[in-house]
Amino acid sequence: MDLYNKEALSVDVGGRLRELRMERGKSLRALARLSGLSTNALSMIERGKTSPSVSTLYKISEALEVPITAFFRTEPPRHDIVFRKASERTRVPFQRGIWEGLGGESFRGRVEPFMLTLESGASSGRFGMIHSGHEFVLCIRGQLEYEVGDERYILEPGDSLLFASKIRHRWRNPGKNVTNAVFVLSGFEEDEHPSEHHLKSGQVGLEESESEVEGEETAKS
Repeated sequence: MDLYNKEALSVDVGGRLRELRMERGKSLRALARLSGLSTNALSMIERGKTSPSVSTLYKISEALEVPITAFFRTEPPRHDIVFRKASERTRVPFQRGIWEGLGGESFRGRVEPFMLTLESGASSGRFGMIHSGHEFVLCIRGQLEYEVGDERYILEPGDSLLFASKIRHRWRNPGKNVTNAVFVLSGFEEDEHPSEHHLKSGQVGLEESESEVEGEETAKS
């Protein structure tokens, strides 16, 4: 799913989980009880023996009372100029997709560029999202369906979309192939991290898809 056939840097989620847990004075057993996960599963994540799904990370983030991006945010120094090699991107894998930072996490300004790689069927959920600022989307590969207010747009390679993010919007990959799209969020309020809305909405879309599959299986049985 890597557009440039290079190994992007992965975040040490297990190490961050251990740091966040220790900062809050919680034992593995206490976190297991709060999150509904097994102590063994949490231990394997912390030791880097397994990679957690997005739904698992949401359970842990709720138990620790932190946003899911706390597992990936390292708060690097901010600069007026940011050059980022493809192999040096921050990468956040999740089921049915990958989020890749394009330097916004290190830029001194209200702009967040990132790339989403979405497998077939990936979506941001049925209810959409709203945040401050403006949103620009450029489809690089595959198809990307975007609903903005009452309008629906199908983006194909080279197509772009620009709109005010205060209008409720949502996205999904309606095709059978992988989609790559570049997003640029700008003009948002200070201390807001609008890209988190897309990660969170992606989780909602995943949960809805899983619920639909479970419902279909129940109906068949």
